Amino acid sequence: MSKIERQGLTRRALLARVVSTGALAVTGVGFIAAPDAAWALEVTTITEHQMATLLQMARDIYPHDKVGDQFYAVAVKGYDAEDKKALVEEGVAALDAAAQAAGHADYVSMGWEEDRVKILQAMEDAPFFQTVRGGLVTGLYNQKEVWPIFGYEGESFSKGGYIERGFNDINWL
Repeated sequence: MSKIERQGLTRRALLARVVSTGALAVTGVGFIAAPDAAWALEVTTITEHQMATLLQMARDIYPHDKVGDQFYAVAVKGYDAEDKKALVEEGVAALDAAAQAAGHADYVSMGWEEDRVKILQAMEDAPFFQTVRGGLVTGLYNQKEVWPIFGYEGESFSKGGYIERGFNDINWL
C-alpha cells in the first residue's frame, strides 16, 4: 500500500484532483474556461490569475467533491468589481507570497489541499479571508442548483410547510 493510499487518497483520486486543479485554462483576455466542462467566466476588473486563485480558495474553504467549479465561479464572481479590486489584489498577493515561501510558484499551483489549507489557516483573521469566507456562505449555498447535490429540498412554505409534509422528514441533513 502506497503512502498516498494510507492517507485515504487513491492514486486515481489523486490524478483526478490534479487534472481538475489544472483544468482551468486561460484563453484570451479576461476569460476563464474549463476545457472539460460547459462553463466559462469572464473577468473585467481583476486578473484571470486572481479569479483562478479565488476559485481555488473557495474550493479549499468549502470543499465539496460533488459541487462543480461553475457553482464556485458564480459564488466568487462578485469579487470582479472595482470596489473589491484592491482587497482581491492584496489578498491574492498574500496567498501567493505564502505559497512561494513554501516553495511553490503560487497558491493555485500548490498540489496538495492540505498545504493550501495551512496557508488559509494562517491568514484566517485577515479581512480578505473573512470577506471571501463570509461571501461564500450565501454565494455558494444560496444557489438553488446546488441544493439537490446536498439532498436539500428547499424551503417548505410553498409546499404546505413541514408540518403538513412530515415534520421529521429531514433526511437531507
